Amino acid sequence: MIRPMKMEDLESVLEIYNDAILHTTALYRTEPETLEEKRKWFFENEKENNPMYVYEENGEVAGFAAFKRFVPNEGYKYSMEHSVYVAPKYQGKGIGKRLMEKIIEEAKKRNVRTLIAVIDSENIASIKLHEQFGFRLAGRLKNVGYKFGKWLDIVYYQLHFY
Repeated sequence: MIRPMKMEDLESVLEIYNDAILHTTALYRTEPETLEEKRKWFFENEKENNPMYVYEENGEVAGFAAFKRFVPNEGYKYSMEHSVYVAPKYQGKGIGKRLMEKIIEEAKKRNVRTLIAVIDSENIASIKLHEQFGFRLAGRLKNVGYKFGKWLDIVYYQLHFY
């Protein structure tokens, strides 16, 4: 079941997010996020009316997704950057796909012009997921991150609605 994220979900959301920080290059942060930081993130997104969803299975948060303005300036109000994370034990079960469907559906309702994904260039699963939904490669930035003892590239994938 996909539903709007609630404050009570934040500990589970934080656990999923911190697992990605500690074990993957899905994001280039190296230190775990605190619950206080995640609460701030939640309130900022709530204040800006940004969508935040969780995928719940058997009463447990199995994944989450959200999007926000790509750049905070007003001129970018129709360009959104999204995030989708799935707990390790639930990966490979289609949860990421269903969360992407929800994000895309919500973006269309809000008249978003383009969704932008910032992906580690070696995250083939994420790239393939985005390509399934019609996202196309928009660019690559080389050696912009450093994690796990190596330099990393990011790729931008973009989905246009109009």
